[in-house]
Amino acid sequence: MMRPLVLFFTVVLLSACSDFNRALKSTDLDYKWKVAQEYYDKESWDRAIPLMEELIVLTRGTQRSQEVNYKHAKAHFNMKDYTLAAYYLANFVRTFPTSPFAEECSFLSAYCYFKNSPNFELDQADTRAAIDQMQLFMVRYPATALKDSCNTLIDRMRNKLEVKSFESAMQYYHMRNFQASSVAFRSFNREWPNSRFREEAMMLILRSDHEMAVNSIESKKRERLQEAIRSYRNFADAFPQSPLLGEAERLNLVLSAELENETPRTAP
Repeated sequence: MMRPLVLFFTVVLLSACSDFNRALKSTDLDYKWKVAQEYYDKESWDRAIPLMEELIVLTRGTQRSQEVNYKHAKAHFNMKDYTLAAYYLANFVRTFPTSPFAEECSFLSAYCYFKNSPNFELDQADTRAAIDQMQLFMVRYPATALKDSCNTLIDRMRNKLEVKSFESAMQYYHMRNFQASSVAFRSFNREWPNSRFREEAMMLILRSDHEMAVNSIESKKRERLQEAIRSYRNFADAFPQSPLLGEAERLNLVLSAELENETPRTAP
């Protein structure tokens, strides 16, 4: 029973290979296009793409060129080769800006960057590029039905950048590099003023400034104590109901006591 079945699949496979090789070698443009479309419709992207790459050259300047380029770009997208797909989709929009496929390709090109966007721990160049491309898409197509989808994707990518920025600052804190930690969290709050991490970031600024102040060399101690007390006041004013306010007040008491013990430096 198994041998006829194996023989059947072998014949089918050889026939498919034969069709592909015949189409690849053929100089008959219509035949090559017919086979390429058959592979495309069967989602055999790996076979459709080489045929369409030849057809791009052979159909340049003809009415068929637009469809060939469109399906070639979409085949790369469907293969999940998002780097090449982004290039070919964007190239389609540049080459055929008035095509009925242009809006779709412009969105998918931006979406490829989104798909290539890695976890927040890694380099976020593709994430930033995706945001830029999504925004550019909405400028080009202000009436697009995909505006809500774009905004949702942009929010997700901005959230990733926000988390990366916060975690980068947190690394300095964990390494007990409190000066760098204070600077990084202040930068974070300027960049992300409405962040859900803002309360925690301001508390970490206070903790970092407290550590720097109480462990400071004498020549800088008074100035750092005053800066840390300002950080406490900023936190208390911004989050008067915070569950962290008790800790903040305890740190402020230590800072205030240390400052009272400091004799102001007088000029010689």
